[in-house]
Order: sequence, then structure tokens, then C-alpha cells
Amino acid sequence: MDYLPIENYGIIGNMRSVALVGINGSIDWFCFPRFDSSSIFAAILDDQKGGRFKISPIAGRVRRKQRYWPDTNVLVTTFFTSDAVGEVTDYMPVGGSENGHWFPQLVRRVEVARGRMPFRMQCLPAFDYAQQEHTTEITEGGASFRSPQLSMGLAMSFPERAQNTILQQRENGVATDFTLKEGDTAVFVFQQIETGSGGDVALSEQEEEKLFKQTVNYWHRWLSKCTYTGRWREIIHRSALALKLLTYEPTGAIVAAPTMGLPERIGGERNWDYRYTWIRDSSFTLYSLLRIGFTEEAEAFMNWLEDRCREAKADGSLQLMYGIDGRHNIPETQLDLSGYMNSAPVRLGNSAYNQLQLDIYGELMDAIYLYNKYGTPISYNLWTHLRRLINWVCDNWRCKDEGIWEPRSGPRQFVYSKLMCWVAVDRALRLADKRSFSADHERWLKVRDEIFDEIMEKGWSDERQAFVQAYGENEGTLDASNLMMPLVFFVSPKDPMMLSTLEATNRPPKDDGLVSNGLVFRYDVEKSPDGLTGEEGTFSLCTFWLVEALTRAGRLEEARLIFEQMLGYANHLGLFAEEISPSGEALGNFPQAFTHLSLISAAYNLDKSLKGTQHWEPE
Repeated sequence: MDYLPIENYGIIGNMRSVALVGINGSIDWFCFPRFDSSSIFAAILDDQKGGRFKISPIAGRVRRKQRYWPDTNVLVTTFFTSDAVGEVTDYMPVGGSENGHWFPQLVRRVEVARGRMPFRMQCLPAFDYAQQEHTTEITEGGASFRSPQLSMGLAMSFPERAQNTILQQRENGVATDFTLKEGDTAVFVFQQIETGSGGDVALSEQEEEKLFKQTVNYWHRWLSKCTYTGRWREIIHRSALALKLLTYEPTGAIVAAPTMGLPERIGGERNWDYRYTWIRDSSFTLYSLLRIGFTEEAEAFMNWLEDRCREAKADGSLQLMYGIDGRHNIPETQLDLSGYMNSAPVRLGNSAYNQLQLDIYGELMDAIYLYNKYGTPISYNLWTHLRRLINWVCDNWRCKDEGIWEPRSGPRQFVYSKLMCWVAVDRALRLADKRSFSADHERWLKVRDEIFDEIMEKGWSDERQAFVQAYGENEGTLDASNLMMPLVFFVSPKDPMMLSTLEATNRPPKDDGLVSNGLVFRYDVEKSPDGLTGEEGTFSLCTFWLVEALTRAGRLEEARLIFEQMLGYANHLGLFAEEISPSGEALGNFPQAFTHLSLISAAYNLDKSLKGTQHWEPE
């Protein structure tokens, strides 16, 4: 099987869609025109029929390196042979079009910096997850690929001495070999074309250079808004750039990840479609971006969120996730793809959208509270929707739910869900006080106290001397989500009950803990069945939560050691997937918003604590 490790990819994008570019020069994932559109290239999910767009040297021994153009999302893949150096620069243009920042294009510039290097280009589309046939036509300056719903064109521009390059048709695409010498540049543009038009709208070297500079300047201008100046500036910048790529600019929605079907364990069934907007993930992202100065993204998401509140159910409740355009229905089906390294099934859509997950209201209200403080004061109209939402939480917080981890084993009384219901009511009370909004203070105060007392009574295990995953069931099972308790000011970070929970969690699995060499599992899948078979890797989000819990407990050296160690698991570009395998490889969808936003939060708070400028009190 011709699969790259998940960590051997970089990402480019234009805030509409992304492409995953392998260190071998192959684009193996590209959905167009949106994150949640069907794929055109999906070799990462099926190396035989998924489709790819590959440009790589024709040579026996090639060394490869990959980097981003400094402070941008422009990706450069460099190939080294014994007598030549070549580069492929990949980007999706932004920053200068008539309709805002969007160009419906994917640009690949090939250059040789030293010597002479032969290349092979293969453009092999497979429309609609390789389910839809298409026709291929070679045109004067490239090729066109036409399917019933979408037509794409490949335009090519070569230096004068390579003009005799011959494009050959393959069964499902085109390929060509070409040779560049030192100083030569070839440009490939993959873009949507109108029905009946040719695909040969090529860019000259000068036109491409202008587009490249516009894109670089856009990213430089955007990143210059970052206010973080601490120890881990470079990795924070990369995380912020990755989170920006996961933002759908037309609506402000933020996807959990731009990919689908990448497994949480090789060969397993824990393979999900994450190209949608979770209230939870987006709220955490808003918090992280606000912390480092990106208020425009926070405002755009707040506008998206206000639209969802207007569309809320009659009782005021929200779905836990939506499409990036706000659509409610995200049915789950299975695709006829083999899956990454035969990890099947490959699921399209996500049936978790109709689960009850009570924790989303706490994350939502926490983010809104912080936005009101550090961004722009919220409107009264939004408050009226939020007030109805909090009343719904007061009516329903005792219900069983599926919780933050979305198990397929049915609802339970999850402690984290109760915790976040407490956060929802607490932040609503604080917001009402700060803004003098009308609210049912007496009822909300009573419910907040009831939730608190119940968690302290039913969520605590005397036997384990720790807060546990759920009431009554699988007594004593730990859950890393309880590390959030001091982070949301439910308990003091140095409360004996929290310190005991921290100690119980921060043990190896063989001692009934959740931490393996500094990396944290969500929960023990053997002791807490979740309706799925197999195991999973350590969850990177939870590791950064451990860093924050240790930071707030004053154990700064231990927190810094785990944080620095965790940074070592980033890929060569500073990107993280959802999980880390027992042998250190990336697992799950990539890159993962959850991981990068928790990295930003952990770095921000650890850095301030090391400087002695962090004060732990409710915001």
C-alpha cells in the first residue's frame, strides 16, 4: 500500500477548503469548493482509486524536506538528489481577488535551484469520493475533467526550453514528464471551469509571482495581529495559522478538522467525518483566538452563533453540531473506499449530530462571556436567546446524555456534562450581573448550587479518591475531561479533591491512571465501553489539559516538561492530529482544531505562570 504516515502531510487552504500535501509531493486530499464538499483527490482514504495530484522527481535516491514559507500557509516541498535541488511550492491564493479573499484555484509552482531535475506530474481526479465517472480531455494548454456536477481544469505553463512537454492521457486523468534546469520554473493551476469551456487558463510566471506575493502578504498581515510574545511564539503562530485555515470565511464557522475517515487506530472502526462545526470545538477555538488577539475571527463566529440561536428549537436548545452553512441535517453513510491503510468503514456525515450532549452549553456560555469581556459587548437580542437557552439547561441538566466523547453506547450521567451545565448557569449569572441584563437570578442561583452539590456528592469516588467519569456506572472509572474542573473555576486548582484527582489521573494505565509517558488517554476503553471495538491512541487535547491543570496547581516544572515533550510529537511543520499512537505516529483527523486550540491555551497560561504574571481567579 502506498500510504504516507498521517504526520507526513502539510496543509494549504483558502478559508473555503484545504488540500493535504504529502512530503512526496502528492496532494492526497482535496474537497472542492468547500470543506464539506465531496472529494476530488482522496488517495489518503484509498490509494488505488481515491485520486491524487502528484509532482515529484524521477530519480532513484531523493531526500525530501517540507517547510512553510515563513509566517504563512504557503507550503514548500524540497527534493534533493546527488546533483540537483528542486522545489514545489503549493498554495491556494488569498488576498487580492475581486470577490474578497477567495480564488477558486490550487497553484503548484515547480522550480530547480541547482542542477537539472526531471519531474513527473500526475493529475488523477476521482470525483465524489471516487463514486462518479468523469471524462478527460487534453486541451491546448492542459486538460479538462468533467463530471456530472463539477468540471475542473488543469492549466500548465513551462519555460520556453521545455515547451515540447507532451501531456498524456491516463485512464482517469493525465500525466507528463518534464525536465527543468537551474533557474527554470513551471506552473500548474488546478481550478474550476465552466461547462463548455477549456481547462487551459494558464498563469504566466509573472502572473503567478504576483499571486504568490499577494498570498504571502495576506498571511503576513493576518499574523501580525497576534499579541502573543511568550516563549513558544513560533508554535503558537503555526497553531493560529492552522486554526485560521479551518475557518469557513463566508459564515465564520470553524470546522473540527478538514478531513474525514482518518483512523484513531490503524485497521480500526473509529473513523469519523469532522468537517462540520461543533459548538464545543468552535467555542474553545474562539477562546484561544481571543487570548492571542484575533478578535475578527471571534466576531465572525459570534455572528454565526447568533444565527443558530435564532434558529434554535422552540424550547431554546441547540444541536451540538451544524454544517458550515448552518444546515441541521448531517446524516451518516458509509463510502465504498478501503480507508487509510484498510481502516474501514469510511463514514460520510456524522450521526452524532442528533445526540444530546449537555456540555456544549457550558463551553458556549464560557466563550460568550469571554467575548463580551475581551471582544465586543453582546447584543440584547442575543441575550434574549441565551436566557431561553439557560432556562432550558435549568430544566434538563439532570438528563442522561452522550457527553463530550460521543460514545455509541447510549446516554449516561456524565460528570463532565454536569460540570459544564454548572459553567453555563454560572457564566450566565456573571454576564447578567456585568451587563445588568434581566434574568431569573433566584432560579439560576438555586440550580447552580444544586448542580455543584450533586457533582461533589455523586461525581466523587471515595474509593478512587477522585472525580470519576459518570454517576453510578463503572464505579471508579476516570475521565480526562475532569481535568477541566479547575480550568473553569469549578474548584480551586489546589483543592485537596482536585489534587487527588490529578494524582489519580497522572498515573500509568497499569496503575489505573490515564497517563502514559506524559501522554493522556481520554478514558480506559476496556473499563468504560463506548459501543465501539478496538483501542485508540492518547488524546492530544487531554495532554494539554493536563499541562494546564498542573500549571494551575503550581507544579510548573512538571507542566513545562510535559508541554515541551508534547511539542516533540508535532509533525515536521508543527501540526498535530487528534491522537498519538503507542509508537508516536499521528492518528485521527488532521490537523485537529481541538489539539491546536488547547496548545495555545496551555502555552499562554504556562508562559504567564512562569513569568509570575498569571493570577488564577474567575474572569
